[in-house]
Amino acid sequence: MTSDPLWTQHLAADALDLVHERARPYLDALPDRPVRDVDGKPTLDDLGGDLPEAGTGALDAVAELLRIGLATATHSTGPRFFHFVVGGSTPAAMAGDWVTSLLDQAGGLWTASPLASTAETVVLRWLKDLFGLPSGHGGVLTPSATLANLTGLAAARWWWADRHGVDITATGFAGLPPMPVLSSGLVHPSVRKALQILGCGRDTVRVHAADGTGRLDLDALAETLAAVDGPAVLLASAGDVNTGAFDPIDDLADLADRHGAWLHVDGAFGLFAALSPVSAHLTRGIERAHSVAADGHKWLNVPYDCGFVFVRDPDLLTRAFGSWGAAYLRSGDDDHIDYNTRGPESSRRARALPIWATLRAYGRDGHREMVERHLRLARHLADRVDGAPDLELLAPAQLCVVCFRYRPPGLPADRLDDLNARLATEVVADGRVYLGSTVYDGVTALRPAIVNWRTTEADVDLLVDIVRETGARITSGGAHP
Repeated sequence: MTSDPLWTQHLAADALDLVHERARPYLDALPDRPVRDVDGKPTLDDLGGDLPEAGTGALDAVAELLRIGLATATHSTGPRFFHFVVGGSTPAAMAGDWVTSLLDQAGGLWTASPLASTAETVVLRWLKDLFGLPSGHGGVLTPSATLANLTGLAAARWWWADRHGVDITATGFAGLPPMPVLSSGLVHPSVRKALQILGCGRDTVRVHAADGTGRLDLDALAETLAAVDGPAVLLASAGDVNTGAFDPIDDLADLADRHGAWLHVDGAFGLFAALSPVSAHLTRGIERAHSVAADGHKWLNVPYDCGFVFVRDPDLLTRAFGSWGAAYLRSGDDDHIDYNTRGPESSRRARALPIWATLRAYGRDGHREMVERHLRLARHLADRVDGAPDLELLAPAQLCVVCFRYRPPGLPADRLDDLNARLATEVVADGRVYLGSTVYDGVTALRPAIVNWRTTEADVDLLVDIVRETGARITSGGAHP
């Protein structure tokens, strides 16, 4: 054993002590830290070089990773990351994730880890309770909302093929027509990607948009659905990334019931609107959907990666993903669940543990209060935009995303798109806050999302100040600092 470096170098506990030592000052500095340290050293180039022949030992390697990582990471777990829709990690969830790595459970098989399987069963039950979903729904944790959408749509695909008399798990698409998929204009690229992976085709979604915002034309969709020969899949968006807008889920559920269609809801972050009486009306009808997908690393504020999906008929998950046919992979049962038969992953980490920790730590009340605080902050941001002479609110702030643009008086309309695209790029380069641009109703806009548990009104005010300051500098011809 003495020639094996894994036996002669420092033990794991020493390396963990080093991470723990550096964690406290890092976390303490997050509230005031730039999202990106633009002038920091070292650089990402320091990660490179040749593969070492002889290792330098655990402590040296971890110390070097911390040196580079703390200086070059995007500090998206802090309160001023408004780009995309990225939550932070609550203290309980972060510590739970450390426990996950410490125990390193194989989370796919009950036999491999009764702990991981039981924890997943518990958190799925807690999440259904949190969102007001029926207790009889099946579910599984996934790496992301993309994989959660894929899982729900794989169950829909099996259901659809079965109605054509085909076991698609066993024989594939041979002899089947294209699966009809209907949506509003709010359908997210992750849903299209899921359909692409499933072989249904990314561009086969039939979009029914009433206008340039993507708002659903319900009558047009109903007309198309009535003309479809055989079963169809309806898509609903619970929280559009540009504005937080929702499709009318209850109306779509009515259509699904009337025509025998499958209703899949992409609730990546918007599903959390169900937590508060202020916003719960947006999710009305969610309990009637056949499948519902969401992310945990967004508004739940658990570490990457984490998603989850719920399916009305639990058996459809095992029909879409089970039947391994391998002698050493014995099938579980309802009391000893093998979650690798309910989703696309075979090898799975025990991602239930951070969810369990944060739900146990803060409960329903804590997570509801976080959602309501973010709703208030979004309204505050919208009020700041409305009150500024050089900003324009482009859509109501009904959830946690605020869509607006920089529009200084007197600037020709044909210059606004380029201005706002450049503004977003320069705000990210500045590093004090992060936000991105998008195209909404034909114009380039900014769409900060507020989902981090650390974010305060002061962070939102700083965002507004930096946008206006950067916009003024660009329009006056000033150089980037």
